Amino acid sequence: MRSLLLWLTLLIMTFQSSFAAELSDIVAEIKPSVVGIGVHTPTGRPKNLLSGTGFVIGDGRYVVTNDHVVPDELDESLLQEMAVFVGSGRTAIVRKAEVIATSKDHDLAILKLQGSPLPAMKLASNDFVREGNYIAFTGFPIGSVLGLYPVTHRGIIASITPTVTPVDDSRQMSIKMLKRLRDPYLAYQLDATAYPGNSGSAMYNQKTGEVIGVINKVFVQETKEAVIEKPSGITYAIPVKYLRALLEKNNISY
Repeated sequence: MRSLLLWLTLLIMTFQSSFAAELSDIVAEIKPSVVGIGVHTPTGRPKNLLSGTGFVIGDGRYVVTNDHVVPDELDESLLQEMAVFVGSGRTAIVRKAEVIATSKDHDLAILKLQGSPLPAMKLASNDFVREGNYIAFTGFPIGSVLGLYPVTHRGIIASITPTVTPVDDSRQMSIKMLKRLRDPYLAYQLDATAYPGNSGSAMYNQKTGEVIGVINKVFVQETKEAVIEKPSGITYAIPVKYLRALLEKNNISY
């Protein structure tokens, strides 16, 4: 009996070690594809403002992020430009980009990157991934306070659920919310904790690195200001099928 328990313990330890090694390899592989999204203001202080995360796809010149991460407008008098921050640490560089496609319904945006291509991530198929599967996402949860250092979180797909935003009072309901209630689409709910800077991060398969979805929101328990101190641990991601549809609608190869 004792030998059987020892054998099972060794087996579990071997599996965990192998699983961790797989994820380590995948993180190292996808990190060059993870970028910051924000605004570059040549005359500003600070010059660079990070608003979220993005990831590279296709031929290495297309970047995916959330629609809500992209600025509504740029101040031409300040020479502001849409920017993608590439690299890591304090040596990250600024690359110009332009928004070429958006989907407000699915909170997605596609940018075209100027300059040389970057390593790209592969998209998974349109099929929903079953609940209980392991996932990870890599991004910038607290922005660029300490420099551009990508952070990886992991967890499982906890549920496949309609996208409904809870409100305390019916007066808080917008027309957009009412339309969504009538025809909600399914999204992934995760047990991993994301933060505002993670918006736009690729949610990927821990074993293959294929993009399963795009992180787009975290359920906030109290206030937005308290999300870092008291995270809910409930995160949502848009299934990759909606990203594929947006790419195909705009004739973008991936």
